Amino acid sequence: MLRIAIAQLNFKIGDFEANTSKIADVLFTAKNQGVDLVVFPEMSVSGYMPDDLLDYPSFVEKSEYSLELVAQSCQGIAAIVGGVMRNSGKGRLLQNVCCFMQNGRIETVIPKTLLPTYDVFSESRYFEPATEQQVISFKGINIGIAICEDLWDLYNNFEYTKSPGEVLKNLGADLIINPSASPFHLGKDSHRNRVFSGQVNRFNLPVLYVNQVGVHTELIFDGSSRAVNNNGEVAIQLPDFESCIRTVEFGENGFIPGDGAVSLDTDPLPQLYKGLVFGIRDYFEKMGFKKAVIGASGGIDSALVQTLAVHALGAENVLAVMMPSRYSSEGSVSDAKKLSDNLGNSCIELPIQDIHHAYENTLEPYFKDLPEGLAEENLQARSRAVLLMGLSNKLGYILLNTSNKSEMAVGYSTLYGDLCGSLSVIGDVYKTQVYALANYINRNEEIIPFNIIEKEPSAELRPEQKDSDSLPPYPILDGILRMYIEEFKGADEIVIEGYDMHTVQRVLQLVNNSEYKRYQAPPILRVSAKAFGKGRIMPLVAKYP
Repeated sequence: MLRIAIAQLNFKIGDFEANTSKIADVLFTAKNQGVDLVVFPEMSVSGYMPDDLLDYPSFVEKSEYSLELVAQSCQGIAAIVGGVMRNSGKGRLLQNVCCFMQNGRIETVIPKTLLPTYDVFSESRYFEPATEQQVISFKGINIGIAICEDLWDLYNNFEYTKSPGEVLKNLGADLIINPSASPFHLGKDSHRNRVFSGQVNRFNLPVLYVNQVGVHTELIFDGSSRAVNNNGEVAIQLPDFESCIRTVEFGENGFIPGDGAVSLDTDPLPQLYKGLVFGIRDYFEKMGFKKAVIGASGGIDSALVQTLAVHALGAENVLAVMMPSRYSSEGSVSDAKKLSDNLGNSCIELPIQDIHHAYENTLEPYFKDLPEGLAEENLQARSRAVLLMGLSNKLGYILLNTSNKSEMAVGYSTLYGDLCGSLSVIGDVYKTQVYALANYINRNEEIIPFNIIEKEPSAELRPEQKDSDSLPPYPILDGILRMYIEEFKGADEIVIEGYDMHTVQRVLQLVNNSEYKRYQAPPILRVSAKAFGKGRIMPLVAKYP
């Protein structure tokens, strides 16, 4: 019987000392508990994904040294630990590897075979793939190591020329271990279930999946590690968005179901809520900040971000700033105050009317012969950004951006105004999802005032302004955006789904013309399969469609 510890942990990119110390502590505890083998996630010592830090030889040297250092802790216990090593053969200089360690040394180095280069992944830019696989014999068990993507070839979605799992099966593996850095998005866990059930059926082999948790820039890693027997039975599943260690036993009949298994909630709203709260919290912890400042407009977007921030950081660490203009309704101010009262966070009021007038007066010699319009509206948004960034700089608070995905998509936001911030919390959340999340948060009691949810959305930058003056109704807009951004459908295909051609063409033009804004937006927490940011790269100057 083999006792395996699943080390679902949170690592920080480039923090070799802390990462190595964390791994060593786990090994010490596991050894005292009679564990035979500890499995850590992909690139544990270096953190995933270092990107162009890999261009620095010193970074790679520290990764290799850290792996050797960890190996010294493997006395009386074995471990599988991920990192980066130099490639000893031809091709690119580096490899993404997992090291099998015991007896105080690295006994086997297993490079990754399938290097994802799509969406947010760019591994083939840095790494050379493995040219062959091998099986490790440990305590009478033949173990095959397939690193993350190496088990994601099931549907032939990508032009991979080999199947590492099939090779390991043919080499006599009894068990496939899958150390991973697999980021979260809505529906990801269901997709994982399909992949792993498909692979165990395909190879008739049990699979141990060990995923990391944590936030690295825009990527959220949710853990959800699991041990799956060759009949598809999940013997143990670890929690999502939580660092933890669980032990599972493996014998000739596969994994023995153990205590501590969890059943994850697959409802998208709880998943979305948990992912965003975790994303804020871990981002702040890794950046070394504790407090957030938010522009509180009395609208639903800022209300949602404020609520998520309070749940992530604590009410004492969130400052809401109301900045009414001459166009702000009385209800917007009272709604914003009520929200802060409900949440228990600090709230201050800084009117911008005088600042706005000062800008207008300064520019009046140049504006006087031109009709009032967008420039005057944007001056208000930029006035608010100046105040928020001033507070951020002076108090050491992180400014959270409150723009949603629908607005980001069509450019319904002001560059250097409401696009300011160090982190975009809901930039991957459509407006319709914003409403759904607000109602989910209010499922047991009124936290976000009902008036905020029920009133018609408005930027309040001109008299009687409504979002509907500039945009299609959000259910229509979001439907078009999903098909264009996430399903890669063109105008004609979207029209076939029942949408008006003129509306579709207008929306697509808005998306394409707003690319320059998104280039300058803060990093966005990724919660969908196709988010703005590193996973969607578009030219600024193009004519398509």
